[in-house]
Amino acid sequence: MLNRVILIGRLTRDPELRYTPAGVAVTQFTLAVDRPFTSQGGEREADFIPVVTWRQLAETCANYLRKGRLAAVEGRIQVRNYENNEGKRVYVTEVIADNVRFLESGNRDNNGGGGGQPMREEPSYGGGGRANNNNNSRSNNQDPFSDDGKPIDISDDDLPF
Repeated sequence: MLNRVILIGRLTRDPELRYTPAGVAVTQFTLAVDRPFTSQGGEREADFIPVVTWRQLAETCANYLRKGRLAAVEGRIQVRNYENNEGKRVYVTEVIADNVRFLESGNRDNNGGGGGQPMREEPSYGGGGRANNNNNSRSNNQDPFSDDGKPIDISDDDLPF
């Protein structure tokens, strides 16, 4: 069995960082993902997908992602339910992200940014999933275009999915 999802879209609002009673960081944000077709009226539609990140990834997303930023999210779909105040069962479908890639540099508005750096739940080779915005400490395993400050123009033909 396989439960894997990859999304590319823009944040609809700044990430919301909270901590569990045990002190574990959790961030929630919504990603607007364009549909590959237009409506009968010729308008482009989008899906608004809730995303949850945990631990160090949550803190990194809260520090560097902002409303309107383009990001790629990799994770799994989770459906949970709870009983609300009126006693009704509420179902929530969300993506639990274990990898977030910032597809735009934050240099254009001075809000920070990952500039294409992968942000992973578990450490990865070449940096352990932490953004390094210090230009003087660039190493061979960092993205050479991370300080460009311009959006990445990616055609749908270039994507593997």
